[in-house]
Amino acid sequence: MRSEFKLLTGAMVMLSLSTSALVVVPYLQVRDTAPAEGLKPYTSAQLRGRAVYIANGCVYCHTQQPRAKGFGPDLARGWGRATVAADYAYDRPHLLGTMRTGPDLMNIGVRQPSEQWHLGHLYQPRAYVPGSIMPSYPFLFELKSSDQVTADEVQVQLPPGQNALGKVVVARPEAMDLVRYLQSLDRSYPVSPEMSQQGGRP
Repeated sequence: MRSEFKLLTGAMVMLSLSTSALVVVPYLQVRDTAPAEGLKPYTSAQLRGRAVYIANGCVYCHTQQPRAKGFGPDLARGWGRATVAADYAYDRPHLLGTMRTGPDLMNIGVRQPSEQWHLGHLYQPRAYVPGSIMPSYPFLFELKSSDQVTADEVQVQLPPGQNALGKVVVARPEAMDLVRYLQSLDRSYPVSPEMSQQGGRP
């Protein structure tokens, strides 16, 4: 009985220490972090697109946290500087991600600013990145005859050979919102060395 009590006590102490180190201390360090200068709040369209991003599981294959130069070749890959806490001030929930089946997307709005590129890539990724294993998202689009496309709809300009015969690809509102969100991912503004050292706190 006495050894069981010691085991239980030791387990509770270890749980308390790990919770403090991994949850409480980081929370106290970044809870009052102000948005970085240059970071803009999401628009309503971008927030809707963020919800589409979450609903379709994009976070399972893409991170949003470029690493510092000493921790990996992210900067050499063109993914941008290492992020700081202030870069995520408007993110709820945070979409840091844990896997990189695909590239990091924190600065995809800088690397690929084209609306048409994003739309086409969502419709048929392999038409833009040969060998890509990213799934296509045809349910975010409609196939229409050219005379059915209205003035307020966006027609996707696909590479030759990718259009359905006699049809054009039109982006649904969900696709447009998702592209607005992807285009908003731009953390290319500079941050001070102090923010980098203090996790983004001003």
